Amino acid sequence: MAGLTPMEKKLAEYKCDTNEAIKLKLVRFQEDIEDESTTFNPEFSHQLFGDDEVAFGYKGLQMQLYYSAGSLSTMFRVLYTANVNEKFDSVQADDVESKIRDIIPAGFCAGIDDFISLLEKEVNFRSFGTILHTYTIHNDEAGEDITYQITKADMTCPGFREYHERLQTFLMWFIETASFIDVDDDRWDFFLLFEKYNKDGATLFATVGYMTVYNYYVYPDKTRPRVSQMLILPPFQGEGHGAQLYESVHRYYMSSENILDVTAEDPSDNFVRLRDYVFVKLCQDLPSFAPENLHSGLSGEMVTEARQKLKINKKHARRVYEILRLRATDLSDQEKARAYRLDIKKRLVGPYKKNQRELAKMRRCLNPEELTNQMNQIDLKTQHEQLEESYQQIIAEYRRTVERLAQA
Repeated sequence: MAGLTPMEKKLAEYKCDTNEAIKLKLVRFQEDIEDESTTFNPEFSHQLFGDDEVAFGYKGLQMQLYYSAGSLSTMFRVLYTANVNEKFDSVQADDVESKIRDIIPAGFCAGIDDFISLLEKEVNFRSFGTILHTYTIHNDEAGEDITYQITKADMTCPGFREYHERLQTFLMWFIETASFIDVDDDRWDFFLLFEKYNKDGATLFATVGYMTVYNYYVYPDKTRPRVSQMLILPPFQGEGHGAQLYESVHRYYMSSENILDVTAEDPSDNFVRLRDYVFVKLCQDLPSFAPENLHSGLSGEMVTEARQKLKINKKHARRVYEILRLRATDLSDQEKARAYRLDIKKRLVGPYKKNQRELAKMRRCLNPEELTNQMNQIDLKTQHEQLEESYQQIIAEYRRTVERLAQA
């Protein structure tokens, strides 16, 4: 804080990192409320608190957003050890409470006792919609198999609209460009993931994650579902639930004749990795993707079979082929490694060839100086370096998928 005036230094003590100050919790048992190990923080808070993700006016700020594990009944309260208003009459603290009130639906409580009363009603909460898939994962710590349930719900399910309003608040904290959707548009599909757990001899449901999908019309008689939002809540991440949810949703659409293919809106890098894994898992058993067919390049049969049987489009079928071919290629064999590398780079070089075609058109209308500038931008040596860098990045990603398949 060099260069600050004494007053500025004192005021700087009242700045808080909002990603640290926001305390999130999914509560199953009363003792979870005071258990710090069950608390987690958001990845993002810029949509409410600006790009700096800072709140001014408090010391020891805590914005506690606690949810019951199943129905997501909410407790919200703001705590702090000092407020700038108490020391400086002319300085105003940020109204952090109203910022969060803007995104959480009405009906939340503000005290521990009221929240405990809401927890006692969790025994009446049940998962929404139609069950699509059930699976178990062995929990070493608990020494038992935990059961999970994936369902498809809609706004006609009693209580789902209000539940979804509470659920979608998590998007603001964990998806960088998140926005709330128009739930009254009947082209939206909602998929939910729950854990079944025991409490005092009763079976209860905990919310694990969810996905929203929008169904676009494709002329003349097809539909293209597009994944819009997908989130596995932080306490459940890294356990394979994302793959279970995505595969279940994809299989749901695979069974419909009017589905052309399934896509995603502005997918993150993590989502692309997840999709690669699920699509490769599905495609590896198709006859056209058999190991003996992979070294001849991407075939029309692969593209057709992936689309017709699995609703996977050509672009994604190409990635699946490249990953499966990597798995089937002995890279210590220089000839096979070279053939694989050339096959990948042949696809990657496409954008560079497009630039060259555009440059050829420019020759007719650019003067010599302008043409030289354009030529410098498309320097061949730079192209080769960029191409090699892209290849290495792709191979690193593909290896991660291959390793995950091996572990599975």
